[in-house]
Amino acid sequence: MPRRSDARQKMIEAARGLIRERGLNATAISDVLERSGAPKGSVYFHFPGGKSQLAVEAAASHAHQQVSLIDDFAAASTSVEDLIRRYVDAGRDGMLASDYSRGCGLAPLVTEGSLNGEEIAETSMRGFTEMVDRIAFHFVAFGLDRAPGRDLANAVIASVEGAMITSRAFRSAAPWDSVKASLLAYAETSR
Repeated sequence: MPRRSDARQKMIEAARGLIRERGLNATAISDVLERSGAPKGSVYFHFPGGKSQLAVEAAASHAHQQVSLIDDFAAASTSVEDLIRRYVDAGRDGMLASDYSRGCGLAPLVTEGSLNGEEIAETSMRGFTEMVDRIAFHFVAFGLDRAPGRDLANAVIASVEGAMITSRAFRSAAPWDSVKASLLAYAETSR
């Protein structure tokens, strides 16, 4: 029986990383191939839709990973505030570990997506919706009413996205610290 190639998954992960670092339009298929180590002919075999299909699958992978992280952080948390701390701290720690080079895997699809098609824009909207929905679900499980839980979940995702951009621009963790303090204060008023 022939060995199954992991080239497809490696290309998705490589594209996800490059999009987070460079953005969508600055990520070339040749860079994905180089980073993934996949053979050149495998691109259109695994992604007949080309770069757009690869970007959609990379974004979906990013959203799935974020939802899994949210679930893991919620399982280890005892309160809304604890979940906020864990999620924001993980973003901060990831930014510092990347030396301020890592952004979001979905945001470039929003800011650059209109140039690349409707499916890309829809994928980014779906990814952010899944993340907000999951955080809101856990906030409600920790005792917030549905509407305040949803509002706070929207604030968490919007704040984390803003912290990613401004911490990269400033090359400082200060935006993450400010976001965490503000979200924790907001959580106190949401009860």
